[in-house]
Amino acid sequence: MKNRFLYFVFLLFLQISFAQNNMVWQGYFSYNDIKDVSQSSTTLFAASENALFSKNTSTGQLKTTNTIDGLSGQTITSLLHSSTANKTLVGYENGLMIVINEADGSMLNIVDIISKQLPANLKRINHFMEYNGIVYVSCDFGIVQFNLATMLFGDTYFIGNNGSEISVKQTTVFNGFIYAATIDGIRKADSTNKNLVDFNQWSLIASGSWSSVEAFDTQLIAINASGNVQKYDSATNFFNGLFQLPQAAVDMRATDNYLMITTPTTVSVYNKQMGVVRQITSSQIVGTTVSFTCATNIDDTLYIGTNENGMYSTTISVSSAIENTMPSGPSRNNIFAIQATTTSLWAVYGDYNLFYNPYPLDTYGISKFSETGWLSIPYDKVFGAKSISRITVNPSNEKEVYASSFFSGLLKIVDDVPKILYDQSNSGLESLILAPPNPSYIDIRINGAAFDKNGILWVTNSLIKNGLKTLDTSGKWQSYSLDKILLASSNTNFARLSIDKNGTKWIATDRDGLIGFNEKNNVFKKITIGADTGNLPDANVRVAAADNNNQLWIGTTKGLRVLSNVGSFSSENQLTTKPIIILEDGLAQELMYEQFITDIVVDGANNKWIGTVDSGVFLVSSNGQETKYHFTETNSPLPSNTINDIDINSVTGEVFIATTKGMISFKGTATGANEDLNNVFVYPNPVRPEYEGTVKISGLLNKATVKITDIEGNLVYETTSEGGTIEWDTTAFGKHKVASGVYMIFISAQDGIETKVKKVMIVR
Repeated sequence: MKNRFLYFVFLLFLQISFAQNNMVWQGYFSYNDIKDVSQSSTTLFAASENALFSKNTSTGQLKTTNTIDGLSGQTITSLLHSSTANKTLVGYENGLMIVINEADGSMLNIVDIISKQLPANLKRINHFMEYNGIVYVSCDFGIVQFNLATMLFGDTYFIGNNGSEISVKQTTVFNGFIYAATIDGIRKADSTNKNLVDFNQWSLIASGSWSSVEAFDTQLIAINASGNVQKYDSATNFFNGLFQLPQAAVDMRATDNYLMITTPTTVSVYNKQMGVVRQITSSQIVGTTVSFTCATNIDDTLYIGTNENGMYSTTISVSSAIENTMPSGPSRNNIFAIQATTTSLWAVYGDYNLFYNPYPLDTYGISKFSETGWLSIPYDKVFGAKSISRITVNPSNEKEVYASSFFSGLLKIVDDVPKILYDQSNSGLESLILAPPNPSYIDIRINGAAFDKNGILWVTNSLIKNGLKTLDTSGKWQSYSLDKILLASSNTNFARLSIDKNGTKWIATDRDGLIGFNEKNNVFKKITIGADTGNLPDANVRVAAADNNNQLWIGTTKGLRVLSNVGSFSSENQLTTKPIIILEDGLAQELMYEQFITDIVVDGANNKWIGTVDSGVFLVSSNGQETKYHFTETNSPLPSNTINDIDINSVTGEVFIATTKGMISFKGTATGANEDLNNVFVYPNPVRPEYEGTVKISGLLNKATVKITDIEGNLVYETTSEGGTIEWDTTAFGKHKVASGVYMIFISAQDGIETKVKKVMIVR
């Protein structure tokens, strides 16, 4: 009990911490996968995979809630808004329950179900039903009572045979009795019975597997697993068939005037006489293929959730247009790769597994975020490009973008419009060859891509002999054979490709370590495992990033290595890497030991952002000796510890982190250094009492001296910039918060020639 209490306090503390620090975090979530809906008389509430949104039907105002606000990154399975308590309950796949107080937006994590001594796969929350101030929580093990007034759980009902666990899909109250639809019958109990923890108080009134049960006006309606809709006869205590659905139902719910039954392809609205007043089919949604998940209504408006296309609305009483109504966002939460520019962010979704297998092939298209919002380039506009795994923007012309498909080739996009798909028929790209050969099978696996300083695009083409390709500014293609440097080029997959300041191309491979290539002398070199052949911890390399000191940071599936100088490529026959050794609790440790590293990005201060496959994100200092941050699901708004990609807007310093369950950003100090001090900016200014973050001073030269004094000239802070931004925690050298007043900021370049003076007001 003590441990449970401490865990609860810990989670509550995390929610408070997230709320206080959310000014440095931003969420970029998809609201397309609608899991459940609820409503009040004026507001629609909708749950997507791990985020919520609400829409005021009077004003049309949309409000979003996600991990930045304190939600979990786990998958949501159920939602209930209680108008009487003005609270919204969110249920999760793992049994977590979050209660949102709509009056002030505060959240409370309820972990009682998680803490139950039951198998983890039985803790899923399937449904909420409110009755007389008590919420009946249907789970895969039974039913739990939750009191909305005390915010405490009550009794747990194990209502299976002989008191065993049983998956309860939905409950309702009808004529004073609780009815539970389970995978093994419909069970009934008197709601006034004080001993419902005794399974003998629950009687089995219908056998078989049931998906739904709902009280509607003077009727009790239930649906079995095969889609047969039945009505309860109180006199005989039996359910009688009404009609057969063409598919199994995925949702049924009643409001004051209507009953709505949802299947993947139809939403049917019934009146109190069980007559159909409106039916929507998936074929009525023009231009896309949809699968319905749930539906509800507010007055005469019907709201329909889908599993990939968000929320639709239409009227019930008359046939009217079906409109999409949801917040803008990326197409899905599992963003595989991103590319940030100074003005936009590109995202792609096509992926491959740990072994570079792209199957099943994805058809999710491409997304772009800019100051105008989200733009979606759907699959039907990308010339059939499947499993798009990387996105590369031309640094000399941000209107020109290339999307790498790990099956279909290379897609060129100009002014946000796909122009051409390069494949084996119109370019130097090549398809892999099956064994035995099948000439009709085309599979062109393009992944890593980067522009060099001459505007030439370099791309990797996996599982072929000539695995390195170029596309120059005139449209000419060229190929380079990797056959001599690789053990088996036709079996080698390529990850990311990067180019250092000397023009050397660094190619990450799945079995041959890291390949370096410079076309000036047509030189290839390999860094792989073994003390005499490179000293990598594993030959499966995922990323290589050159930092501002010309060191090459190499991420593998089993840890990190650093090449001390990329210039050694031209002077040394065998390039050798070293681990970074740090002291942890007085013991020498290897930085990122045995970690599966998915990405490494260097920020403007030469710090390294390191993504991992299951341990979140690390921010380490320029030399790796200090871990500045280690962000995970439990100590930050990260929705998942599986990091797919990281990128940085070099002007704003916003660090974008793409995970398997959503993308967030961290607004730190990762900006590049400026050439002068003409654009120095201090924010926020003034600093108001409610602000809990740091003051940021951006637009700095590298290694600029920054001194902050009070109005009387007393020094309270001093530092030297690394990159274009520094932070001040508004304390006097870290000892105590400074008092209210105006503070002077004196900035000077390293040589002392250029200076700037700024002011910031602190209001306590």
